[in-house]
Amino acid sequence: MKVVIACDTFAPDINGAARFAERLAAGLVRHGHEVHIIAPSYDESAGMRIENHDGSKMFVHRMRSHRMPQHKSLRWPEPWGLTGNIRKVLKDVQPQALHIQSHLIMGRFAVRAARGTGVKLIATNHIMPENLVKYSLLPKFLHPLAMRITWADAGRILKKMDALTTPTRRAAQLLERAAGVSNVLAISCGIDASRFANETPVDNTSNQRFLFLGRLDDEKRIHILLEAVAMLTEHPNVLVELVGDGGERENLQRLAKSLGIADRVIFTGHISDAELPKAYERATAFVMPSIAELQSIATMEAMASGRPVIGANAMALPHLVHDGDNGYLFEPDDPADLASKLRLILEADSEELQRLSDNSLHLIQSHDIEKTLRIFEGLYLGTSDDEKTTDDNSEGYLLPIGRLNDAVSERLRQLRHSAVELRQRAEEIGLEAREKIAEVREDVIEQLEELKDEVKEQISEAAKRLRKKRD
Repeated sequence: MKVVIACDTFAPDINGAARFAERLAAGLVRHGHEVHIIAPSYDESAGMRIENHDGSKMFVHRMRSHRMPQHKSLRWPEPWGLTGNIRKVLKDVQPQALHIQSHLIMGRFAVRAARGTGVKLIATNHIMPENLVKYSLLPKFLHPLAMRITWADAGRILKKMDALTTPTRRAAQLLERAAGVSNVLAISCGIDASRFANETPVDNTSNQRFLFLGRLDDEKRIHILLEAVAMLTEHPNVLVELVGDGGERENLQRLAKSLGIADRVIFTGHISDAELPKAYERATAFVMPSIAELQSIATMEAMASGRPVIGANAMALPHLVHDGDNGYLFEPDDPADLASKLRLILEADSEELQRLSDNSLHLIQSHDIEKTLRIFEGLYLGTSDDEKTTDDNSEGYLLPIGRLNDAVSERLRQLRHSAVELRQRAEEIGLEAREKIAEVREDVIEQLEELKDEVKEQISEAAKRLRKKRD
């Protein structure tokens, strides 16, 4: 099957929408499908190239774009000629499905380019106007109007889809209500939990570290986390690690200094995929203060690492953070309430930390990316009548857990151990492969050096013969 995925943001961008598109595409490639990505260029070049993302090679059609001056990472695709360029891709590829990740630019022009082709149209909504309006340069009093217009515009585009999805049931309800669409499918972004498995227990004694991973932008409300930590005067050794970058970094650095905690806030910046599991593993707990999450892949990754999670009681975060079971919810924009939840983690005994950890691991099993891939494959082919939502939307998912029974806890530990062994073996195989490549490379270099010496010698001999003839 051939699939085209059209994105306003894609790797190397680091955000939830880009990460989902990357992992979806890579999973489809591993399942044997041919995947073509249409995305903005990340430099001045444009055109089709084969790129490797999440361990899979795929065709990426980069459209000319320019950096948005009011945003540190997002790029704006040139609209001139965009419909024709996308139409050419669709004509050349002849895909069974076109899957757009946003209605804003690329998705809008892709839907226009697909007219009359008969290609099946799928859309996944990752957009909340609240995440965009600050960067619009509009005065604040116009923000509510701008959000209503954006939602109405989304509805006009998304009503044209053969299938419309979003990551959670709460996000689906918001989309149906705000954009005036119906029958939105709730399909988790999914996660390969084995990639984040570790056997390091949660520690709040020698290590007291709260982690945030994501864009350092206003809607993430990271300043609330810093203000909360500053209130923990009885815990002077608490560290905050901020992984990622964004437009608020300098403001956050100034805030940390003014709060007197600058020496305890670590700005790690962007990290590689290989470093990602280690960031979660060294954390005591993960904190997501954002008020505008349609799911939160970073929170899912923390759960897969067996970490307690703390999140704002806003939008879709309660779908992942089950208050009292695998972590705690706090009132949005309330640093005092967040501080009280951080204390619960810092003052919990090892048995309680293990309970929270086990429950995170238990809940993340419902977000298996293989189920997500199967559902989208069915939507692309039009054969998904039996399977249209992921296990996190089952009746039992939101029921209180309390403490898992011993048999389930032991099974989780076994799965955790097996996943760690598999990952270590994969890393060893990768290392062996890299060492073999290095050996071959050295051998090739040696042969090239020998060949160069032979060529030099032949040239020298030829020069000598030529001089003799002249003499």
